Amino acid sequence: MNIKIDRFILATITTILIAYLYPNWGSKQSAVPLDLIGSIGISLIFFFYGLKLSPDKIKSGLKNWKLHILVQLTTFLIFPLIVIAFKPLIQTEEAQTLWLSFLFLAALPSTVSSSVVMVSIAKGNIPASIFNASISGLIGIIVTPLWISLFLQHNTTDYHIESIYMSLIVQILLPVILGMLLQKYWGKLALHYKTQLTVFDKSIILLIIYKSFAQSFEEQIFSSVSIPDLLLLFAMVIVLFYTVYFITGFLSGLLKFNTEDRITAQFCGTKKSLVHGTVFSEILFPSTMSMGIILLPLMIFHALQIFIVSIIAARLAKRKIDDE
Repeated sequence: MNIKIDRFILATITTILIAYLYPNWGSKQSAVPLDLIGSIGISLIFFFYGLKLSPDKIKSGLKNWKLHILVQLTTFLIFPLIVIAFKPLIQTEEAQTLWLSFLFLAALPSTVSSSVVMVSIAKGNIPASIFNASISGLIGIIVTPLWISLFLQHNTTDYHIESIYMSLIVQILLPVILGMLLQKYWGKLALHYKTQLTVFDKSIILLIIYKSFAQSFEEQIFSSVSIPDLLLLFAMVIVLFYTVYFITGFLSGLLKFNTEDRITAQFCGTKKSLVHGTVFSEILFPSTMSMGIILLPLMIFHALQIFIVSIIAARLAKRKIDDE
């Protein structure tokens, strides 16, 4: 069985390496207007996202409501509650920041592309995966800031949920709505240039990752993160993934889902979007916090979720062929 290394993961690692070697380009004193470029790019990402959302497919996808409810509850309730259960163990300020980064990871919406691709490989319910991954991004605009605000506003004086939502509305929600309104005119064009738009999306995300890590490297934020700490971080991410994966599988059994729906529930319910994570981090967290630390668990999770689920999907696909 051949497991291909995701090229975007390699690009992300390369971007972090460039940020380490050349942090001055992304510093706050840099002449390159990365903040402005990133803000415009974010709005365009979600405008194109709206163009690719078909209202008809969303309506037809509502039929399998038990599956959809399980996926969204897993994404936005079970995930955060698992992380919150460990809150009493947090004692130091450094641990608090790391815990908050895990809560941010847990509160994010599902990712569209890899969810659909993996469900397709495993011969799951593809229409349901498209619906859930798409609607998850819209729900996340409302729910993710709520989770973060419950714990961040008590520790940060300049955190205002009203201004957060205003930024989300202007930069994300309005572009999505505009894209959906223009979908019947430009939707086919967006689908035709889907590959090019995906490259654009990933380029903006890499730009934000570079800026976040360049500033963190310049401020020597990672000097306190040792190799054992990093290995522990990997272990925590793996435990979090498998905990949610098995809980979702257990609940799928209780609801008597067929194999295709169970695959979709487990694959979509355990995914977290790096796109939304990098975008939301720019809006939800104050500039005084290290975005590198905030994004670190998410990027580890993103890489591991693709690796682990690709192995599981390949095995499920093989079993499907053997059964046939």
